[in-house]
Amino acid sequence: MSVSTHGLRLHRGPHAWRVAVELLSSMRFAITLLTVICIASIIGTVLKQGEPLGNYVNQFGPFWSQLFRAAQLDTVYSAWWFLLILLFLVVSTSLCIWRNTPHIVRELRTVKEDIRENSLRAFGQHAQTTLATEAPEAAAQRIGKLLAGGGWKVKLQKRDLANRGVGWMVAARAGGAHKLGYLAAHSAIVLVCIGGLFDGDLIVRAQTWFNGKSFYQGGGLIADVPPQHRLSPGNPTFRGNILVPEGQQASVAILNQSDGVLLQELPFAIELKKFIVDYYSTGMPKLFASEVVLHDRETGEQVPARIEVNHPASYKGVEIYQSSFDDGGSTVKLKAVPMAAAAKSFEVEGTIGSSARITNGSDALTLEFTALRLINVENFGSPQGGSGVDVRKVDLRQQLESRLGAAHKVNGNKELRNIGPSIGYKLRDAAGQAREFQNYMVPVDTGDGVPVFLLGVREQPNDPFRYLRVPADDQGSMQGFIRMRAALADGALRTKAVERYIARVADPKRPELSEQLRLSAARALSLFSGSERAKADAASQGGWQAIAEFMEANVPEGERERAGSVLVRILNDVLFEMLNLSREQAGLAPLPADDKAQSYLTQAVLAISDAYFYPAPVAMMLEDFKQVQASVFQVARAPGKNIVYLGCLLLIIGIFAMLYVRERRLWVWLAPDAAQPGGSSATMAMSTNRKTLDSDREFEQLERKLLAIHKEQAP
Repeated sequence: MSVSTHGLRLHRGPHAWRVAVELLSSMRFAITLLTVICIASIIGTVLKQGEPLGNYVNQFGPFWSQLFRAAQLDTVYSAWWFLLILLFLVVSTSLCIWRNTPHIVRELRTVKEDIRENSLRAFGQHAQTTLATEAPEAAAQRIGKLLAGGGWKVKLQKRDLANRGVGWMVAARAGGAHKLGYLAAHSAIVLVCIGGLFDGDLIVRAQTWFNGKSFYQGGGLIADVPPQHRLSPGNPTFRGNILVPEGQQASVAILNQSDGVLLQELPFAIELKKFIVDYYSTGMPKLFASEVVLHDRETGEQVPARIEVNHPASYKGVEIYQSSFDDGGSTVKLKAVPMAAAAKSFEVEGTIGSSARITNGSDALTLEFTALRLINVENFGSPQGGSGVDVRKVDLRQQLESRLGAAHKVNGNKELRNIGPSIGYKLRDAAGQAREFQNYMVPVDTGDGVPVFLLGVREQPNDPFRYLRVPADDQGSMQGFIRMRAALADGALRTKAVERYIARVADPKRPELSEQLRLSAARALSLFSGSERAKADAASQGGWQAIAEFMEANVPEGERERAGSVLVRILNDVLFEMLNLSREQAGLAPLPADDKAQSYLTQAVLAISDAYFYPAPVAMMLEDFKQVQASVFQVARAPGKNIVYLGCLLLIIGIFAMLYVRERRLWVWLAPDAAQPGGSSATMAMSTNRKTLDSDREFEQLERKLLAIHKEQAP
């Protein structure tokens, strides 16, 4: 049977109605809808769903982000047009099934025994022979029994032949499951779509349309959200998230929608007793599980449970999945490290997720505590083959071999290290503009020989962090850097450092050179410290950038390289004296002029120079913390889940039936043989829905089994 692509053709009613029914029930319309759904699903897979509008603006720009929001491409699977297409697909596919089922049932019931004997010779697979010792009836009975024993559905038809006696037609059919596969596959599409409609946002949105519910777009505590934004515990279908800190309970899930959120009341409360997390060496979570107690809100019953990834708990028809984990309100103590001349050091305490007001003179800033991470695993391994920038270090063979071979081959040697806890926070100004910071608690050895504190900052959430590297002193703290910056701001100490430098390197017999060296050293130190500008409109406030601007403004281009090297050497020597002066003021012994002290000085000078570009008056360093873990659960009531499972089962059965079951029909015509009285002439033919080598072999086997025809094998 060839399935028709046209739809139901009504013979009554208005013309527009008949055309609409024919289109809706046609296979071409269902295929078109299925294609649109596939395209929409691809968009929903490529484009991140449910992100804040600002993320789309940063990634795609204002025009495309507004277009995505208007077309609801950021929430494809809950968009009204996607649900409407699903509904139309259900109706269209159901009509296709209803239209074709009677034809399929008729095909399954008939074996087409009325075919004419002359038609058998026109089949591609046919054979003729003479059964010398069997009458037509006896041969028909024998052949019918053999076919029935082989799983064929058989029917014998007796035909009276004019002046020739009686002939028998043996008609058989096998592989009827092929047509049942059509019904199973199309029924699966209907069931999967119905299950998707049940478990999607259709019922939730219907409550906003007809039940007086509305989306909540504000902030604040969950307890303060009005009832019109809450769904009852008897809601038949929902899927939301709920965060539960250790030692606390929660009974309200959040359903994120494109227009806001809805709160879903649960028939029970989830109490998190203990959160368990284990990590791989890469820093990725290996296991996270939650030991919880479910408190029934009606009976007060307490049910203990353990929830792991891929091992959910179920209670009162609600599935509870371990989705992720988060901070549950850890308390942190931060210390402000001055990065601007007017800034002062202070301490502040808070909890992750809260905020505090701090001031920088006349400027008020909001400090938002965003994240506490105890484990930060980074790769400190060097890539194979050296740098690809320096052509002298490029080995073409090694570069090619590093990219060929097994799929698991990596391009570099991995050296994974946990560099300790970090604090994430934002500083927001009065205009609402915020920068994000990430500072590490302990110094990190990056391979330069001097451990450094990493102070990260970025302007946008999609940008990578840029790090200021502050060296750790011999006490493992940032105090050496802080003391040296404070000493640079003191004019008297700068003068004293210059005098010490002159006394150490100048020749007393040549006072005119000493005075010239004193002026150069004092000028360089003033420029580096920011107390003097190279020019009125200088962009930098100090550091090496100020030295470069001074050279460009006052030294001819041909002499800059030589003059610059001399000035840098002088400045490094003076800064070493400044470092020891800052240590003397703190009651510490001066550093010897060895390689270790020089490495620390180099890193400290670079950090001081870069600190002039630090976009905040202070850097908040983590002093102490008390971690509180929290589990993020996904709670779902999905009545359509079993419908979808049934649809998937039918889809598998249908596809296998249509692909691997061959429908075959066989006819054997038996008539009296005039040349041999008591014998029969036999004509056999077979048709199949797919012509394959297997069908040829099967026909040859039937020839030997039914008609005793033995063909010589090809050499």
